[in-house]
Amino acid sequence: MASSQSENPNTEADSAKGLIYSYSNRTWRAFLDLLPSRDSSLLAKISNLYPQGLTAGFRKRRSGLPLLLHPNALHSSPVAAEASRIFVILEDIRAHTLSNLHKIHKSLAFWQARAVETDYQKVWFMVFNRGPRAFIYESFQIIRKLATYGHPFQSINHSAADTISLKIAILTTLQRCLATFLAQIYLEVNKFGELLIADPDKSLLPLLVAIDTLFCKLEASISHPCEIYNSNNDSLSMGSGNSCALLFEKLPNMEHLETQWIDTEIRDSTSLIHQNLQRLDSYLSFMLSSCQKPNRMTLYWLRYTCGAVGLSACSFWVLRHSSLMGSSDIDNWIRTAKESTTAFWEEHVELPLISIRDELFETFRKRHKGVMEMEEVQLTANSLHRMLLAFSEQTKGQKLPENLTDQEMMEIVMSRYEKEVMHPLQNLIGGELARAMLIQIQKLKLDLETAMLELDQILKANEINFAVLAALPAFFISIILLYLVRTWVLQDKGEEGRGRVARIRRRLLLVEVEEWIMQFQVSTEQGMEEDAAWIFGMMICSLDLLCKAVEKNAKETHEWPRLRQDIIKLMKTEVQIDHKLAVISRMGRMYDCLLPYSKQR
Repeated sequence: MASSQSENPNTEADSAKGLIYSYSNRTWRAFLDLLPSRDSSLLAKISNLYPQGLTAGFRKRRSGLPLLLHPNALHSSPVAAEASRIFVILEDIRAHTLSNLHKIHKSLAFWQARAVETDYQKVWFMVFNRGPRAFIYESFQIIRKLATYGHPFQSINHSAADTISLKIAILTTLQRCLATFLAQIYLEVNKFGELLIADPDKSLLPLLVAIDTLFCKLEASISHPCEIYNSNNDSLSMGSGNSCALLFEKLPNMEHLETQWIDTEIRDSTSLIHQNLQRLDSYLSFMLSSCQKPNRMTLYWLRYTCGAVGLSACSFWVLRHSSLMGSSDIDNWIRTAKESTTAFWEEHVELPLISIRDELFETFRKRHKGVMEMEEVQLTANSLHRMLLAFSEQTKGQKLPENLTDQEMMEIVMSRYEKEVMHPLQNLIGGELARAMLIQIQKLKLDLETAMLELDQILKANEINFAVLAALPAFFISIILLYLVRTWVLQDKGEEGRGRVARIRRRLLLVEVEEWIMQFQVSTEQGMEEDAAWIFGMMICSLDLLCKAVEKNAKETHEWPRLRQDIIKLMKTEVQIDHKLAVISRMGRMYDCLLPYSKQR
């Protein structure tokens, strides 16, 4: 009886906990159904209105790294039209593969950076940097864990680690497969380039078959990330009920490759390859839909939401004080701001500049005019000299030499003054005491006038400094505006800018290319062909980024033709590794767009 009573509380607690879980799950599902998901019909209709993005038509397409096959080599062929069509297909394959590789590389770098963050940063990312839907979900999970005495943050941290590791695994596999596919495309084009020039009629068929074979190899190798994806997402599908598996169309088997194909067969084969390329893009878009780096709106949605709320509050406040609501506050503020701006301009810009101009062009020419003039001081000095000379000659009773200075005569006066002051009343009436005192007053007057003359000269010399000090606020504001304009003109964002950061990024791309070349040499020497293939593909990807980053700046300095030849030389397999490293060293030393910022200046 006691045991049954002791078991009842545990049973009741378990049933209550299960009831909480089931009720919370149903509530959460009902709430999520109200929010538009990534695959919702609303978002699909919106995306269909803008199939290629609004900025696709306005963005200038950069050439990037070319194929080692020039289209002019195919114009002399009897099947020149179809050969040119094949060249267009090859260019599409190159452009689409490089574009997807860049997306994967960017997303992989983002998730690798998240993987080395602290537990707190991972929890913050899972809650606040994945959009409002993830914020609501994670907040709900935290509250539910706290209600059941769980550890919510530890659970979120484990979930973040699993999610990040899964995305890194998928992106790494996709990057390796695409890089290998890109390297094989370049190698096949390089292999058939001379054959197309020598005998284009017999070389088109082997080239098409080789491309079809590469698509088959890609289909087999790229199935691994799909298996990883399906193991963690049991109910995922592409489109409406389609599996996420990648399946390419195959070219019809040809018993004899020497058979001459007609134009229709070549056209059908190129169309089939184009369809396979579209399937590859669709597959990668599906795989990257959940693995790619979140866009800026998703990462900083909380800031944008707070900004939108603040902007709405400010708009409501402005509307409340506007004339639309019968208030004249905004008109008064505008008038006050206008008056303050005008006063600031006149006080700190216009008047100081006029003062500096007047000081430069007038003050130095009229420096002799002032509070105390030099002629007045000279008159006082001459009068004092005559008084000293007369008093000294009368006291000594003889004519003094002409070279006697005022200081020596002043000593005679002071000596006589000291004797006279012994009997001040008697000597004031019948002696020379009054005369000696008047001479001292004249000397004091001369000293005061001399000091005033020097002070007047000092004030005149500093009038420019005072005017400059008054103009300092406007000067600092001008410096800030010039810095902002310089930053906008230099466009120091990304690898294509002209500033210091852009140059550092371009040089880092050059270092990355050098690293891939050395890894390719090591893999080739050790006989690791698969590793060498994907390393060669990553080298091409880095060269493509470098080519796009330097093209604009190199064209401005007329270095682009030579720089483009050096980049193409790094891509060629027949060029020795030592020669490629020498080319990279020369590129970093000679080309202006790749020089360090300090040397460029």
